[in-house]
Amino acid sequence: MEQGKVSRRWTTLLPVIFVTYSLAYLDRANFSFGAAAGMARDLNITGDQSSLLGALFFLGYFLFQIPGAIYAQRHSVKKLIFAGLIGWGVLASAMGVISNIHLLYVARFLLGVVESAVLPALLILQARWYTRSERARANALLVIGNPATLLWMSVLSGYLASGLGWRMMFIIEGLPPIIWAFVWWRLVSDHPRDARWLEQGERTALEAALTREQGTIAPVKNYAAAFRSPRVLWLSAQYFLWSVGVYGFVIWLPSILRMGQTSMIEIGWLSAVPYLVCIFAEYGVSAWSDRIGRRKIAIWPPLLIGALAFYGSYLMGPDHFWAGFVLLVIAAGAMYAPYGPFFAYIADSLPSNVAGGAIALINSMGALGSFAGSYAVGLLNDATGNAGMSFLLMAGALAISSAITVFLPENRAG
Repeated sequence: MEQGKVSRRWTTLLPVIFVTYSLAYLDRANFSFGAAAGMARDLNITGDQSSLLGALFFLGYFLFQIPGAIYAQRHSVKKLIFAGLIGWGVLASAMGVISNIHLLYVARFLLGVVESAVLPALLILQARWYTRSERARANALLVIGNPATLLWMSVLSGYLASGLGWRMMFIIEGLPPIIWAFVWWRLVSDHPRDARWLEQGERTALEAALTREQGTIAPVKNYAAAFRSPRVLWLSAQYFLWSVGVYGFVIWLPSILRMGQTSMIEIGWLSAVPYLVCIFAEYGVSAWSDRIGRRKIAIWPPLLIGALAFYGSYLMGPDHFWAGFVLLVIAAGAMYAPYGPFFAYIADSLPSNVAGGAIALINSMGALGSFAGSYAVGLLNDATGNAGMSFLLMAGALAISSAITVFLPENRAG
């Protein structure tokens, strides 16, 4: 590959991937603003029902993760994501139209189903397009779509919910994925060899480099062998606990801030601050991981810092709003910082024939942790009237996740 020239993989493909993953997060996380803007009050939804409604997305996400990822690996990432963009846009807008709680349960569950394979499919795509020494940065720029979207979505949703109501917020924010599906279809190719916008010499050199890298990874016979691998099982447990913290935070942050009697517009701006920090933390840690060629040291210390920050927020209590808020910002940055190295660690560890399924299994356990975290945090907040116990829950989950990472074998990124 030609040196000193920025490849169109970074200027064409990666921005499209970034926006696609961003739109997935827009439609899964704006529920938190609907809840804070009075959705439960308007529809006579109880605290238990609201907690379940927030968490049901992750149940659908969990159940269909592996089948979707296997389809993406064996057939086409491009086709799967195209259909998913249209599906989740329609379902996200439907959240603003439906009033029946049972239909809302169905819509929220199905939204999880159609988004279930997005992350593993995009990671499979990235493993086909970026070499080992590039992978943490490429993965970070993918996953940065999460906090970047939560940043502007928080501000936009605050204004939409305040000015137009939560129903119009859902309807308007469901439209962009449908439009973007056609941009995705035009610009994305499943493999470098299919991309006519990439120079022939770079296509050939990239495919050769990726083939050489696969030759250095110990072979794994099939999915069953990969799923029984101790490394995959420990990574699944680690990611489950990590996700308890992340989504307990993401889904209920506006409601936690609402306890301070702030307006929806103020909540929108305050909710954006942690995600701005996340963007810089995520890319900085990933670039450092690629530079030193190590992954573990970029994962477990941030998770431990996140655990300590949540514990500090618990100690501060509800009477010290601003000090607690600063600690929540630190916790958010620490939770998001390791994503690039984490997914690079998986791709560095497993051969391509099983990497997609293993990523899906690990991510599905993350979805189960997200369900548990969002449901438990919602229940704890509703039962106690403050966020103290939920901070303890998230702190404990992150601390154990950090400890598991310490004992995983290290891989050199080379």
